[in-house]
Amino acid sequence: MGEEDGFIITAETQMSAVKKKTTISRSWILLGRSGEGVILDLDKFEIMNRVPINARDLRILDPLLSYPSAILGRDKAIVLNLEHIKAVITTEEVLLRDPLDENVMPIVEELQRRLPLAGGGGGEVEDDELPQARNNGVGISEHNEFPFEFRALEVALEGVCSSLDAQTRELEVAAYPALDDLTAKTTSRNLDRVRKMKSSMSRLTSRVQKVRDEIEQLLDDDDDMAELYLSRKSATSASGSSDYGHGNWHFAADDDESRTTISKISRSSSRASALTTSQEENNVEELEMLLEAYFMQIESTMNKLTTLREYIDDTEDYINIQLDNHRNQLIQLELFLSSGTVCLSVYSLVAAIFGMNIPYPWRESHGHLFKWVVMLTVLACGSIFMSIISYARHKGLVGS
Repeated sequence: MGEEDGFIITAETQMSAVKKKTTISRSWILLGRSGEGVILDLDKFEIMNRVPINARDLRILDPLLSYPSAILGRDKAIVLNLEHIKAVITTEEVLLRDPLDENVMPIVEELQRRLPLAGGGGGEVEDDELPQARNNGVGISEHNEFPFEFRALEVALEGVCSSLDAQTRELEVAAYPALDDLTAKTTSRNLDRVRKMKSSMSRLTSRVQKVRDEIEQLLDDDDDMAELYLSRKSATSASGSSDYGHGNWHFAADDDESRTTISKISRSSSRASALTTSQEENNVEELEMLLEAYFMQIESTMNKLTTLREYIDDTEDYINIQLDNHRNQLIQLELFLSSGTVCLSVYSLVAAIFGMNIPYPWRESHGHLFKWVVMLTVLACGSIFMSIISYARHKGLVGS
């Protein structure tokens, strides 16, 4: 118990404050090479002790933080943050966040189906079958060419690209009829429908663009792609350690000449091994082909959204043209009404002049002039009206 600024702070209050600051445990699923999954409740410290990543990389996977899509290669892990898929991939296992989420459950099922190697979950092939496999051009090496981490990465990319493409198709199915209805009849209801769909399209385009940019960034940088070869990096470090021990064993020979010969052979083999390792590290063709396939898929989705945006822009232009046409018609109607008003003003002026109560000598015994005054005034007003309309048509203010 302590006292601070006149307030008594109990031990329970301190413990509750500490608990609020600690990270809340979240559910993860652990998938191994066999495809079997185990749901775990781990906080970030337990995850950092289990997989070799730091806290900064783990914050990328926090759903409460708005981090962009990312595929990061670390020494012994791949940190994956793509839409609803937040995972850590190593050479032996996959840690996937929120496995009970409805969007993540299909990914879990697909990982369980595709992570095990063909032929019994990665079991070894019998010695009698190896010659036949070599003759057929199919063997264990063909499976080993596609490492565990790439199989998991492929499932994640396929899930994200398929999900975004499905959402794009749903938006297309709803958007095109709404745009056609708006073109046929411009009402507040149709305008509101199109407005909501345009907002949804903008959000979806932003999400697709983020995933596309991340894949494109990986394809543009061979070093970043080389970092994703976890199995090759692990095998390279293991072979380097074994070569070092093998060389020390040879130097135990007593004969100086043999030691010199063995040293030369060891150095040449080390140089050859280093050259081969360097070439393998620079060879990212396999991953590049994998990323290109899904880049083309996400690019196709982006093209659909771009086409939809262009269709919306065309519809907006058409609606604006219609509104301009209606506005022009209203202006023409206003011109006709204004011309008629001017003519009626002339007629009213004549009527006002003859209607004044002033005694005139010519008004007596000239009643027959009334009809001539009326007819001449009407003809004069009509002539003025036609002159105004003819002038407006001559200047292109009124359509023919």
